[in-house]
Amino acid sequence: MIALVLRSTLAACLLAPWPAAATAESSPAAVAKLQRALASPERSAENRARDAHRHPQETLAFFGIEPGMRVLELWPGGAWYTEILAELLAPEGQLTITNFDPDGPPDAPATRMARELKDKLAADPARFGAVRVIEVAPPERLALGDAGAYDLVLTFRNNHGWTNGGYHDAMYREIFRVLKPGGVLGVVQHRAKEGVDPIASAKTGYLPESFVIAAAQRAGFELAGRSEINANPRDTKDHPEGVWTLPPTYRLGDQDRAKYQAIGESDRMTLRFVKPAPAAD
Repeated sequence: MIALVLRSTLAACLLAPWPAAATAESSPAAVAKLQRALASPERSAENRARDAHRHPQETLAFFGIEPGMRVLELWPGGAWYTEILAELLAPEGQLTITNFDPDGPPDAPATRMARELKDKLAADPARFGAVRVIEVAPPERLALGDAGAYDLVLTFRNNHGWTNGGYHDAMYREIFRVLKPGGVLGVVQHRAKEGVDPIASAKTGYLPESFVIAAAQRAGFELAGRSEINANPRDTKDHPEGVWTLPPTYRLGDQDRAKYQAIGESDRMTLRFVKPAPAAD
């Protein structure tokens, strides 16, 4: 029965008309400040090199970011986007990020990542001192703040992890709760081929676009735009170690490295959702 409902939901998404890819939504002043943040000498050469694959200027402008916003970045990983956002939002706005427990089980990968992120922020108070951190422990603890606390919530390549953890829908419901009415959710995610089993494909890092859209819509979001900013048609999505076969991870090491380097980073969906404002009486 569950599988039948899921297939019906995905089919409905596939048949529904897609909003056209919108042009940049950020103001010219925001784009200019974003360009300065991207050109900052504080960013490493390695991080700047990945701009060609991740298109941060076009992506954040598509999501409509402005320097005065209250922004929540979910699961920031190595803080690649965090360093851009922190500079863009200072001092007018406010950046909040999530982190796992840095004092968790010593051998757990999440604990190691949490410590690395905590140390990175602490080592550069000039850039990161104003960044707020919310500790999460999914699936038990997913609270992201007060209701309506944020203007914009961003998630980059995290949906497969939420699916693998069994809290994908719970995550979207919590995001919906903490966004203000009219607020925006920006999603970038490794994109699987349509028609594949999303539970199986999540283990490879990829998800069908319709599956992600359906989850957001079940939580109450409206799809406001989709873009091919982060598309990569060279990605065949059938790699032996999933998305982690490709750069920057190269999980196979030197095996076929030139082949995967030529493909580049994964094919990605870029979606903009809006939390509807309540209807007027």
